[in-house]
Amino acid sequence: MSNNRTVSIVIPCRNEEKYIEKCITSLLNSNYPKELVTIMVCDGMSTDNTRAIISQLSKINTNVVLIDNVKQTTPFALNLGLKKATADIKIILGAHSEVDPNFISENIKVLKISDEIGCSGGVLENVYENETSEIIGLAMSSSFGVGNAHFRTGNKNGYVDTVAFGAYKKEVFEDVGYFDESLTRNQDDEFNYRLIKHNYKIYLSQKIKCKYYVRGSFDKLFKQYYQYGYWKVFVNKKHKTVTTVRQLIPLFFVLFLSVGAITSMLHNLIFYAYLGVIILYVVFAFLSALKLSTKPSYIYKLVYCFLILHCSYGLGYLTGIFSFLLLNNNPSKNSESSSR
Repeated sequence: MSNNRTVSIVIPCRNEEKYIEKCITSLLNSNYPKELVTIMVCDGMSTDNTRAIISQLSKINTNVVLIDNVKQTTPFALNLGLKKATADIKIILGAHSEVDPNFISENIKVLKISDEIGCSGGVLENVYENETSEIIGLAMSSSFGVGNAHFRTGNKNGYVDTVAFGAYKKEVFEDVGYFDESLTRNQDDEFNYRLIKHNYKIYLSQKIKCKYYVRGSFDKLFKQYYQYGYWKVFVNKKHKTVTTVRQLIPLFFVLFLSVGAITSMLHNLIFYAYLGVIILYVVFAFLSALKLSTKPSYIYKLVYCFLILHCSYGLGYLTGIFSFLLLNNNPSKNSESSSR
């Protein structure tokens, strides 16, 4: 792979007037040659000032392009941009992010390591807008909170099963296809699963850095992870397999809490065993929280946040099992609404 690879960055967005300029400007300030980069913003017909901001930036920078996403869904926006892009490397990016100056060049370096590497990605650095968003960001950077999601925890260089904002060689889309437009959530995880099934590899580098603005709402966090769990079952049904082992842990946790609460009333021994496991969970949660912060108010809220992450995903997964596997339903209309 030569050093003059052309690059297209596809950014799905809707009503992101607070963030979109920072996102695009960070790409324009990249140390990679500007003439080789095209920034394609696929806007879901925003009703705020987002479109005006993008249009103004495109007047000054000819490599910034505004594309209408009339269907207003993330996977449709991604495919819209990716299919229009003719670049050698295609990168997907969230509107809530700001990239480091070397973000593009470091992705190119990783993709040059081996022909087997079809996708590269890096580590998310959370940017907090208030106390709640900081607590959520800290919890999501903890292995206790999100397991081995290395792009969040940042504790690995090497091959992984998925990344947040992937950079892909264009031939990957020729071989694997595009994002599944039936998926409101988990479309990137599902695509990366197919990528690996096509004998490509995904490489995570700690040198690839991206800031991500975390929104501060426990209610939105619950809805977000409930949807992740719910849609994961739909993905599993499509592929007739469990795509990652870590997705099952929150399900087992929720089943333990619910079944254990009933069975613990049958015998004192069961009750004490049930109570013991809950105490063990709380201890690990507090120890994990102490690693992230020494502020007493943060510690308790971090434990609460861990509980939200695990229970919401597990409940969503359980709902998905009943809906998709037992009742053979299609995704509900309510589940297609975004929490972000």
